[in-house]
Amino acid sequence: MIKQLISKLPKKTSNKSSNNDPETAFSSMNTINSAGADNSSKGGSLSGKGSIISNGNHGPQSSSVTLKSNQGMQSGSVAARAGQGISYAAYEALPGFREVPSSEKHSLFIKKLNMCSVLFDFNDASKNLKEKDIKRQTLLELVDYISSVTSKFNEVTMQEITKMIAANLFRALPSNHDDRLPDVYDPEDDEPTMEPSWPHLQVVYEFLLRFVASSGTDAKLGKRYIDHSFVLRLLDLFDTDDQREREYLKTILHRIYGKFMVHRPFIRKAINNIFYTFIFETGRHNGIAELLEILGSIINGFALPLKEEHKLFLVRVLIPLHKPGSLSMYHQQLSYCITQFVEKDAKLADTVIRGLLNCWPITNSSKEVMFLGELEEVLEATQTAEFQKCMVLLFRQIGRCLNSSHFQVAERALFLWNNDHIRSMITQNRKVILPIIFPALENNTRIHWNQAVHSLTLNVRKIFIDADQALFEECLAKFQEDETKEEERLEMRELIWKRLEDIAASKAASNGAVLVSNFSSSLAIATSANSPKITSS
Repeated sequence: MIKQLISKLPKKTSNKSSNNDPETAFSSMNTINSAGADNSSKGGSLSGKGSIISNGNHGPQSSSVTLKSNQGMQSGSVAARAGQGISYAAYEALPGFREVPSSEKHSLFIKKLNMCSVLFDFNDASKNLKEKDIKRQTLLELVDYISSVTSKFNEVTMQEITKMIAANLFRALPSNHDDRLPDVYDPEDDEPTMEPSWPHLQVVYEFLLRFVASSGTDAKLGKRYIDHSFVLRLLDLFDTDDQREREYLKTILHRIYGKFMVHRPFIRKAINNIFYTFIFETGRHNGIAELLEILGSIINGFALPLKEEHKLFLVRVLIPLHKPGSLSMYHQQLSYCITQFVEKDAKLADTVIRGLLNCWPITNSSKEVMFLGELEEVLEATQTAEFQKCMVLLFRQIGRCLNSSHFQVAERALFLWNNDHIRSMITQNRKVILPIIFPALENNTRIHWNQAVHSLTLNVRKIFIDADQALFEECLAKFQEDETKEEERLEMRELIWKRLEDIAASKAASNGAVLVSNFSSSLAIATSANSPKITSS
């Protein structure tokens, strides 16, 4: 009974516990007293006890209060605490790391992280100017501090770091192209939207980059906080319109891929899913080039022999990426990835070339020029055995390109003979290739309107003549024979049409005479039937 009464009495807080417990101490430091409001509101707390960095130092010690009441200020200083819209009466700078003893630097680091989790509205440039500047300076201090740390970060510190990063970076992107029709939206022509909060975001990205690259970040411990969810949210940000942000994301994701080996299969799968959505659903994404640039580096590091997973990625993702209309935005990076595969495994050349031929553009000349450029890079890494498997289909398409009325397409196709390796393979297989493209070459020399195409065609003809004049003359004789047969066929066709026209005309004339006689007979009968009959009396 006495114990129950004692338990109901109010307990007195121990000064010893409040001073020694890091969680209580830190909570008291971040308490904000607002006039006319509740007595206190916690600014942040640690999720555990002990030192901030595991180097043997003691926990946080009390220092000056950083977020405190200032009744002389106007009530317009409003900040969103990690997106929760908590209002503060003031937002004041913390002391610098050089101004405090070494034993307090770690606790100060945590407080600065919590301070930088406060978000401001950058849509209004005139709002919270002082607070925004304080936050930017604090972020810069954090970047300098994390670059100088040599000891390992413990779990508490990593939790606070990732919490601050998530509060600043992970946000909903403006849907600038979501409502546009695929036929109207053009990433090259439309003006990109610049992120208004970039002065802060840039420093946060720099902080994240240095945190991932830091020797103090242990991969085994860090994977709990830079986890699958964190990676997915980073990948979502690749669709931002701001090129500066995508460049930081590219570098950071590549560092994460290199450091956290356990996440590698998941990262590749997540990027594949973005590509699938882009190819087969939306056709719109701002970060395809940057993601392909990361993959180019990853492909370069693939071990031999290539896994089946990687070959499927080539067939199901990289080759279909040639289909979207916005290919020009990422073609350079895509071509590099394709070429890396062929250089890794020469047997994939046939698969790649056939895939390109299946995706070959029909009405888009600018894409056709890009395909020809990529084809040259692939052929340069192709061995003769693989070249022979697809050369018939390949040079049928090249022959069509040689006769293209768009001079850039024809010119780019003729440039293939300027490559020593390709020219050597063509010369070795000239008995198959020359009969396929000879009509295109001969037609170019006769009727193509562009003088540059005409000159390049003559150069290619000369290469074949020098390599095998007998074969060239044989092809010329065959071409002339086919040309004669074609002329005879056209004459016969015209003659047949002339006969059909004469037969139709004669039948029309005879049918017309019959119709006239039939009409006269019908008219006579109708007249006699309608005339009154005269009877004799």
